Amino acid sequence: MTQTSDATAYDSIAEGYAELNETSLLNEYYNRPALIELAGDVTGRRILDAGCGSGPILSDLRDRGAVVTGFDSSAGMLEQARRRLGADADLLVADLAHPLPFADDAFDDVVVSQALHYLEDWRPTLAEFHRVLRPGGRLLVSEEHPAAVFLSDRLSGGASEYFGTRARTEEWTMGGGSAQLTFWDRPLHAMVDAFASAGFRIETISEPAPSAAAYERFPAEFENRASGRFLAFLFFVLIAS
Repeated sequence: MTQTSDATAYDSIAEGYAELNETSLLNEYYNRPALIELAGDVTGRRILDAGCGSGPILSDLRDRGAVVTGFDSSAGMLEQARRRLGADADLLVADLAHPLPFADDAFDDVVVSQALHYLEDWRPTLAEFHRVLRPGGRLLVSEEHPAAVFLSDRLSGGASEYFGTRARTEEWTMGGGSAQLTFWDRPLHAMVDAFASAGFRIETISEPAPSAAAYERFPAEFENRASGRFLAFLFFVLIAS
């Protein structure tokens, strides 16, 4: 969820951010169930949640029989994760932008949920994911949909360029704290090129519908959506070749 200079920023909003995720359409009713569905049967699989935040996805995977490890660069977010998962949970402070403290071939799956966009350069991090995955292991990624980011900016009067990698800074206020966060937006082809150069083969690209519960919880959001879908995140299942 967080990395490098944004770590202490997330510390200041950790409790409010964790609470928001529990009720958010995009997180609780869209991102979280979509990743769990893509993961499928995880019984006995060794899974790393890279940028685990407050641990909701880790919790789901553990409940489904996975052997889970999580890390985040924000100690505040990991405190929230320990409250959810228990004091004995395998959690540690680490940074996506640095070499990972795990052995080669240590995991069957790596999940990285809404975290790569904090990095200007994905290549070193993806190389580390490939290293810690066993051959044939899976990397499950959710990221902001580049088309959604571009359209949102243009509809709000911005003049961003879709192509190329560019920084976007936002001020978040929640739970009595505030944080200034920087995201790095990039086009779809740049994502795909980064995956391929790190040795990953794309198995799935998904633009899913939200969970069934979303339609009851947020009826106004779907009144004028005949498809029942919206443009928000993009999901990948990648195989370490």
